[in-house]
Amino acid sequence: MIEEHIRNWVIKAMEDFNIVKHELSFAEAEISTSPVCFHCQQVAEKLLKAYLISKSIDFGKTHDLEYLLELCVKQDVEFKNMNTGNLKPYAVEVRYPEEFYIPSIEEAKECFGIASNIKIFIFKKLEIKEKDLKNYNNGT
Repeated sequence: MIEEHIRNWVIKAMEDFNIVKHELSFAEAEISTSPVCFHCQQVAEKLLKAYLISKSIDFGKTHDLEYLLELCVKQDVEFKNMNTGNLKPYAVEVRYPEEFYIPSIEEAKECFGIASNIKIFIFKKLEIKEKDLKNYNNGT
């Protein structure tokens, strides 16, 4: 059974993941790509942090996926094969109008693919099955 603190990070990541799946179910003209890319970055960030917590590794307050990934690689060299792609800038830049940029549908779908692969990889490393998280909306 997964430790509660780690499970909570995974549940929060899954909330982001489910938002993205829901948004991508719309017709392309209705998809809000900036939030999709932001939530994909959040999936990656929270799952990497969940893994690091499982190894009792302190990562401080950061949104930097490259830094988090470096810490993961120090624990497990298989993380060298992980692709965080272009998710890093979506942590902050797309959220505010000062750095105005609207990602394309293709970028949003690519981000979702990256987030999905990270999810699969981390779930395997943490030995998590989605069914283990099925009741998280009920608080159980």
